[in-house]
Amino acid sequence: MRNACKKKVLYCGIIIIVLIIFLHPDMNARRSYEYIEKELIPDTLYEETAVNFTSSAILECDYHDVLFDDTTLSDSLVDGDLIEGHRIREGGEFSPSDCKPKFSTAVIVPYRDRAEQLRGFLVYMHMFLRRQSIHYRIFVVEQVDTRPFNRAKLLNIGALAAMRAGYPCLVLHDVDLLPLRPANLYACTKCPRHMSSSINKFRFVLPYLNLFGGAIAITSHQYKTINGMSNEYFGWGGEDDDLYARMESEELKMCRFEPENSRYHMMSHKSQHTGDRRKQVVKYEKNGISDDGLKNLKYTEVATVLHPLFTHIMVDL
Repeated sequence: MRNACKKKVLYCGIIIIVLIIFLHPDMNARRSYEYIEKELIPDTLYEETAVNFTSSAILECDYHDVLFDDTTLSDSLVDGDLIEGHRIREGGEFSPSDCKPKFSTAVIVPYRDRAEQLRGFLVYMHMFLRRQSIHYRIFVVEQVDTRPFNRAKLLNIGALAAMRAGYPCLVLHDVDLLPLRPANLYACTKCPRHMSSSINKFRFVLPYLNLFGGAIAITSHQYKTINGMSNEYFGWGGEDDDLYARMESEELKMCRFEPENSRYHMMSHKSQHTGDRRKQVVKYEKNGISDDGLKNLKYTEVATVLHPLFTHIMVDL
């Protein structure tokens, strides 16, 4: 009887150890996908600033310290306020004053009905991005009609606005994601980059290799090449896989940074209605992408307001 109890305890102990190993946040995170080695990142960056952007600084910004920054920020920063003298210009635009940046990035956020989350996101992102010595501007595109949410179409609208403003790099960004490592540079690489490959919701492990959503960086030229995203995905789901299929059709290879520097915290929110096309992955022919995307984008611009922390584009789809 005593030996039977010992065996049960031993088996339980083994099961607990296996579960701890399997459920550990870092389980297989490093080896789950190919990534650009930190030392090689500078050679892969797409260096270009926005049209008409000028800087009075003489020396160019150096990004070595940013890329090798081991700091991890706390998501509790969303509950704070920006420091005084933050030098963020109207419309949510910032550039460093002590050096001339090599990158101009438009951060585009699709949005509806998450006011408190947006406030925290803006405070956090400005504190995060100001550390990176880049020129950036945050565009928030809000859907004000009552139709199901169309994330991809809102991103297309924001991308067009950013490109008209001369931004060469687009970061398509969900409002509930917060980057935790300042080394995750918000600049484009020469290949489209999946930035949010390690999210706390998924225990910082990439769910599947072809995932290309959450936060991504893509050049304006590349976004035009694939004709942006589909305008047909009303409701949540499917548009990211659709985007990946478009990139494949144009032979654009995705890249990532290492998992440790690609960590994000997902803020909690209510589940959204999923769209009817969420399980479909469209395999576009090279000429097929011209039928649905930037080129046939239709919407009504209700208003565009330059707030202190962001450019607010309100649209009716």
